[in-house]
Amino acid sequence: MKRAWQRMLSGRRLDLLDPTPVDIEIEDIAHGLAFVARWNGQTKGDYAYSVAEHSILVEALFARMNPGIDPRWRLAALLHDAPEYVLGDMISPVKAAIGAGYGELDARLTSAVHIRFGLPAALPAPIKKAIKAADTVSARLEAEQIAGFSEAEANRIFGRLDPGLVRGLAIRLRPPAEVRAEFTARHQSLLTALSG
Repeated sequence: MKRAWQRMLSGRRLDLLDPTPVDIEIEDIAHGLAFVARWNGQTKGDYAYSVAEHSILVEALFARMNPGIDPRWRLAALLHDAPEYVLGDMISPVKAAIGAGYGELDARLTSAVHIRFGLPAALPAPIKKAIKAADTVSARLEAEQIAGFSEAEANRIFGRLDPGLVRGLAIRLRPPAEVRAEFTARHQSLLTALSG
C-alpha cells in the first residue's frame, strides 16, 4: 500500500485516509492554512489571501449573523476549512470534477479535527447551514474586493451583501506568519471562552 500519511511540522504523522484526533495540532492547522491560497492564488495584492485569513473572517461573520451563539459553534466556524491544511483549497468546480473521493477525505479530516477540539464529529444541520451562510458572505466580499469579480457578477453568483452585516470588515492581505499567529490566538481565545 502506498504511503497515505504526511509528516507535520509538530512531528505528528497524520494518516490522510484514517486521521485520528491525537495527530491533529492547532499549530499545524494554522501554519498550513496560512500558506494555502484561496481562489487558487488569483487575487490582487502582494500576498495571497490565505484560507487562515478567510477562516478568521468567516468566524467574525458567523458571530455577527448569530449574536450570542455558543463559543463552541464559533470555534466550528473558525475550523470550517481546517482539512485544507493538508488537502489544500480547491475551487468548487474542481471539487465537483473530482467527485465523492474528495468529500470523503474532507469529512474524515473534519470529524477528527472536531473531536480533537471538543466539537461533535458531525455538526448539527442548523449550525452547518449557518456556517455555510457566513462562508458565502465571505466569498462574496472576497470575490469583489480581491478576486476581480464585478459587483454585478458577485451579486449574481454569491448574492447581495447586507451593508450593515459587513460594516467595518475588510479583506486583509498579510504575511503568512502574521495570519498564522492571529488564527492561533483566535483559536485559543475561543477555547478559553468555552472553559470559562
